Amino acid sequence: MTTRVNMVHRSQPIDGRAPKPMKIVVTGPFSAGKTTLIKTISEVAVVGTESEVSDASRSQKNKTTVAMDYGRVTFAEDLALYLFGTPGQRRFEVMWEILSEGMIGFVLLVNLLDERSLQESAHILEQFQRYADVPFVVGVTHVDEMEADTTGFEAHVRSVLDLPEGIVVTPCDPRSREDVKSLMLEILLGVLRRLEGSHSDD
Repeated sequence: MTTRVNMVHRSQPIDGRAPKPMKIVVTGPFSAGKTTLIKTISEVAVVGTESEVSDASRSQKNKTTVAMDYGRVTFAEDLALYLFGTPGQRRFEVMWEILSEGMIGFVLLVNLLDERSLQESAHILEQFQRYADVPFVVGVTHVDEMEADTTGFEAHVRSVLDLPEGIVVTPCDPRSREDVKSLMLEILLGVLRRLEGSHSDD
């Protein structure tokens, strides 16, 4: 299996400032859009480790992340989100726990075109909730490509993942900067709500 490091160059370089880092993990099944999401939003060169797909999944795409994708986005002069994308396949599951260390929240992406993706998301969500009790949001990709009626997709996703009402489930095109920014803002709001809740308990 050949693995290569992939660099996607962005126009904005890393500067000399040192904003406070906050770690967000982007996870989800194979072909849910994790790498694309990070490439869309990152303001620095995205580092990723990809390998040729050698199993039946090759019909969906030719390459898959085997270690992680990494990017960064700055929301203010003193606030930077460090984004870590996980591999989607269970054979690389050891990386999930490694990448979850120190995260303040995570994004779970689900491919609505593939029912198996949704079922696999339930397993990934269970694992990440075991790693850390942090806020998370669910981004549903490929909604615009569905030929059937998609009005009930949110209820279906909530049912399969057994999500409480407070968890945000939203359509997300990982190629859309605005969609991705909305997910990042939802994570930050979740973190702020969690902090406010912990302070009120003091």
